[in-house]
Amino acid sequence: MATMARASSGLAYPERFFAAASYAGFDGSLNSDNKDIGTRFSNDVALILYALYQQATIGPCNVPKPSSWSPVEQSKWKSWQQLGNMVSTEAMRLFVKILEEEEPGWYSRASNSDLQPVIDVQMNHNSNVEPIIENGNSFSETKTISSENGSLMETKDKDIVSEGLGLVIIYDQWISPPITGQRPKARYEHGAAVIQDKMYICGGNHNGRYLSDLHVLDLRGWTWSKFDAKVGPKSMESPSSVKIAPCAGHSLIPWENKLLSIAGHTKDPSETIQVKAFDLQTGTWSMLKTNGKAPVSRGGQSVTLVGTTLVIFGGQDSKRTLLNDLHILDLETLTWDEIDAVGVPPSPRSDHAAAVHAERYLLIFGGGSHATCFNDLHVLDLQAMEWSRPTQQGEIPTPRAGHAGVTVGENWFIVGGGDNKSGASETVVLNMSTLVWSVVTSVQGRVPLASEGLSLVVGSFNGEDILVSFGGYNGHYNNEVNVLKPSHKSTLQSKIMEASIPDSVSAVHNATNPTRDLESEFEVGQEGKIREIVMDNVDSELMKSKGEETSEHIIATLKVEKEGLESSLNKEKLQSLRLKQEVAEAETRNTDLYKELQSVRGQLAAEQSRCFKLEVEVAELRQKLQTMETLQKELELLQRQKAASEQAALNAKQRQGSGGVWGWLAGSPPQNSDDA
Repeated sequence: MATMARASSGLAYPERFFAAASYAGFDGSLNSDNKDIGTRFSNDVALILYALYQQATIGPCNVPKPSSWSPVEQSKWKSWQQLGNMVSTEAMRLFVKILEEEEPGWYSRASNSDLQPVIDVQMNHNSNVEPIIENGNSFSETKTISSENGSLMETKDKDIVSEGLGLVIIYDQWISPPITGQRPKARYEHGAAVIQDKMYICGGNHNGRYLSDLHVLDLRGWTWSKFDAKVGPKSMESPSSVKIAPCAGHSLIPWENKLLSIAGHTKDPSETIQVKAFDLQTGTWSMLKTNGKAPVSRGGQSVTLVGTTLVIFGGQDSKRTLLNDLHILDLETLTWDEIDAVGVPPSPRSDHAAAVHAERYLLIFGGGSHATCFNDLHVLDLQAMEWSRPTQQGEIPTPRAGHAGVTVGENWFIVGGGDNKSGASETVVLNMSTLVWSVVTSVQGRVPLASEGLSLVVGSFNGEDILVSFGGYNGHYNNEVNVLKPSHKSTLQSKIMEASIPDSVSAVHNATNPTRDLESEFEVGQEGKIREIVMDNVDSELMKSKGEETSEHIIATLKVEKEGLESSLNKEKLQSLRLKQEVAEAETRNTDLYKELQSVRGQLAAEQSRCFKLEVEVAELRQKLQTMETLQKELELLQRQKAASEQAALNAKQRQGSGGVWGWLAGSPPQNSDDA
């Protein structure tokens, strides 16, 4: 069944709408068309106010279109008809919002107006509507249980006296309180923190421009005021008096009577993270001087206060590089320490949420990279400094970045965020002992609670915890305040009764009793403390016996699980021993192979030396061979020369023999050979 409660639409209560309508000039009748409204507002504003009033009091436009000869009536009809099927409560909320934008101080001027209560508001099953307190007056509380068709089954009145401004508190539903004073400029990625029932808002991003203003909302009077902060003088802790630069994506942490602003994106970023302190007594900003190696500057990181230390994880630096490093700042010594934890850390990301459980376990959920958003859950054991990724149970949230989270006891509430396509409409809660998710409530439409970069803090109203959200971006920048009072009844009670403790419990060593969700405790009054066990509409004695049986069942289940884990542990130990033996054998084989390799290397070196000597001998022989070839050629030349000489001598001798014939012819007698 769709929720039509005024809380889900962000409207504080219908009475505020009727006061706004009366102030704007409507006479309160269903067909009001007071013409005086046109003299107070522009034509466009007057038409939309008329249309919203008709939508809120009558519903969608079902009347026939006026005649063409009446252009004014046609304009009014068209403006109303364009609202379509908008629900009544949303029309009320928009009417009040537009009036506040046109005349911010209207409520103070109309504070004496009579407020007409509206009782025909359909609620979810078993929803409790607590008293409407207006200017200190007490109205009766109506407890409404609706059937599927919306008919009223039971009503119960209860007189309650409260203090402060008017505020409707509906368990596990978002409402918009009546805010006075000058609201801060709309923004997102700002810092928010609560000190002594006051919520402080610092910096942020508006239309791409970084802000440096500081505003405070009194959670008792619901009044905004601006803090004109100054730059503090030089001191030992703060030697620098540099002007505080506008920033966004920073973290605002309450520490003693100071607000600490850590990291953040600035127009001219520094090399390392800057830590600034705002002293609430002196109203001055100062820059703290830290020791050790400071982390690189960044924005979109998570900063979690654990005891006297700040744990910083992830973010995005000035060069848009995503980070997943882990650093700790000791606030007593102002000393940085970089942590190299074992295990697999979360992937680099920014705009995630972080919380601490039992002062020992740091939980990281969601966040985004340049390409995608996450919905994974990681746990860091701050004693062992070891990362783990336990199994999540229940209604696991969709991937998101830019969400905000706060813890109330062992419950971690997550609000807002988006996946670059749409805003996350569910408000979810994680029981950090059992790691089971459940949905607290949902909102409809493009409202600030489904925004990225909104802030979420825990405050107090009438002695009970409340969640307070502010700002955000979902297509336009917001500066609205919304409040949710979480119920004390565990939303996981039925699930724990129907099923055994999830396996994820073993992933995080709980410091608290795992059956604690069977009872929810709260303190009432200033003197006497009352322990109250919340039951689910059943007889208390029967519930007690069921609780005992459930406890025994859980204990038996845990024993069986323990035995199974011990058996698995023994198997793992045997497997580990076998692996160690295999590793030892492999190391022995490796040693033998290394020795053999060294021997082969020695033999190879000897062979290389012998080969080198042989190469030298071959070179010498080649040189000798070349010399022999040269000598052979010289020998052949000499032999040819010798042969030629012998031939010449022979020819000469033959010529001498033939000279006797010529001499005979010339008359000379031949000589005797003996004479020769």
